[in-house]
Amino acid sequence: MQTDLSAALDIGGTKIAGALVDARGRLLVRAARPTPADQDGATVMRAVAEVVGELSAAPDWGRVAAVGIGSAGPVNARAGTVSPVNIPGWRDFPLVAGVRALVGGPRPVVLVGDGVAMTAAEHWQGAARGHANALCMVVSTGVGGGLVLNGQLHPGPTGNAGHIGHISVDLDGDPCPCGGRGCVERIASGPNIARRALANGWRPGPDGDTSAAAVAASARAGDEVALRSFERAAQALAAGIAATATLVEIDIAVIGGGVAGAGDILFAPLRSALREYATLSFVADLTVVPAHMGTDAGVVGAAAAAAQQSRLDAFAAAP
Repeated sequence: MQTDLSAALDIGGTKIAGALVDARGRLLVRAARPTPADQDGATVMRAVAEVVGELSAAPDWGRVAAVGIGSAGPVNARAGTVSPVNIPGWRDFPLVAGVRALVGGPRPVVLVGDGVAMTAAEHWQGAARGHANALCMVVSTGVGGGLVLNGQLHPGPTGNAGHIGHISVDLDGDPCPCGGRGCVERIASGPNIARRALANGWRPGPDGDTSAAAVAASARAGDEVALRSFERAAQALAAGIAATATLVEIDIAVIGGGVAGAGDILFAPLRSALREYATLSFVADLTVVPAHMGTDAGVVGAAAAAAQQSRLDAFAAAP
C-alpha cells in the first residue's frame, strides 16, 4: 500500500484541528474539536484522541507515513512535551508519547511549535514558496515565527527556532512576560498595539471594541494615535526582521496572523522602517509580504514538517 499521506494536528487554545494531507498539500480528510483549555490535561488529551480517532477511521488512514503536530508553545521536541501558555492543564505534557500511542505502528511523530508549522506551510504552498531562506511570522495575540534555511525547514533542537517574538528590540523597554525586556511581542502583538493606543488617548467607538482590529479601523479613518501605535509595532517588527536577516541571510519575511489583517496600516510603515534597519548590502533587497495560507497553515505545516522528517529518516536508513 502507498504511504504517501501525512496526518497532521494543529493544537491551539481554542481549537484542535486535524487532517490527512497528501503530497500536494491537499487536505483529504478534516476533523476538529474545541479545545477544553480550562480543563485538566487528561480532558484536553481526550479531545486530541477524538480528532485522531476520526482521522484514523478514514479509508485512507493506511496511507499515512508520518504524523505531524504543530502546537502552541512552548514546545520541547527533544523531550516530546508541550507547555502551551493558553492550555494551563498541559505543563511538560508528554504529547508525542500520547499521540504515538493513539496512532500505533512505526509511524514517526514530529512535534514543532505553531510558528514553525506556519512557516512550513508558507514555504511549501504559500508566500515563501520558491525561497531558500525565509522568516515566517504570526503576529496575533503573541508574536511567533519560524525559519527556512537552505531550502529546509529549520525547527531547531526543541522545535522553537525562529521565535522572533522574544528578540529584544528595546533595551530599556517594558518587561515581557517571558522574563525579557523590550521584546518584539511586547510592542507588536495585537493586545499591546491596543494597550499602547489606549494609554495614549485613543478611545474605542460606541461598541466598546478595544481590539487591535478596532485600532486599525481608527487608523484607516485617520486617527493619529491609532496610526502611531501601528507605526511603533511596525518599527519593532522591522528591527526584529532586520536582525534576523543579518544573522542568517533570509531574503523574504512572510507575516500572517490577525494583526497582519490590518493590511497597509501595518505593512506600509513596516516596509518603510525596514529600509532604515536592513541597510547592509546582503539584506537590502529583503522583501516583506502577507501570508497566504490562512487558517489551514497549522495542519498543512504540521504535515510538511512530518513529511520532511520522513524524508530525512529514509535518507539516514539508506545503505
